[in-house]
Amino acid sequence: MSRTLVLLRHGQTASNREKRIQGQLDVDLDDTGREQAARTAPVVAALRPDVVWCSDLARARATVAPVLRELGREPAWAAYDARLREFHLGERQGLTHEEYRTLDAEEFAAFRSGEYDVVPGAEKAAEVGLRMSEALGELLRATPEGGTALAVSHGAAIRVATGALLGWPETQFASLQGLANCGWVVFREHADDGRLRLEAYNRTVS
Repeated sequence: MSRTLVLLRHGQTASNREKRIQGQLDVDLDDTGREQAARTAPVVAALRPDVVWCSDLARARATVAPVLRELGREPAWAAYDARLREFHLGERQGLTHEEYRTLDAEEFAAFRSGEYDVVPGAEKAAEVGLRMSEALGELLRATPEGGTALAVSHGAAIRVATGALLGWPETQFASLQGLANCGWVVFREHADDGRLRLEAYNRTVS
């Protein structure tokens, strides 16, 4: 039997709505994000995750909360791990897209294309891929054979982790579309070699 790994992005925040660079700023869900999380929770809970880990940032914790309620679990049942946080985006955290474009249009265009390493003071994509892969590897090892693991994280971090888990070249993750708020990714271990296969990307409730 093989394990299943589900990576869920958090719901919408005011910063998402305002097109503001969040990075690791600790922003909560807005009303739309809470509604997205509530609608997504029954669908994700129906996957019957045996183990749930979550970024320790507020927007991820608010997204996992209704999933845990659907599972009949208390918030403390999940593990909250800083390795599942979004990229730290250095000097650009807090800027709107328009402010960023005005500051440095060339750098902003590269950032929007997925070249996160151009951001001054930001975590490198390789560093994020490493910490995400380490956390998700531990999560899978904590999951029973044939079971399902759920990790609630962030859009750019999940894109990078997807490439890292599949063994892609370092920058190939940029070929993936950005995840929708409360979009999720599904991996399944191959029964013969134990390697992860991508089963679905950017599934949403609607």
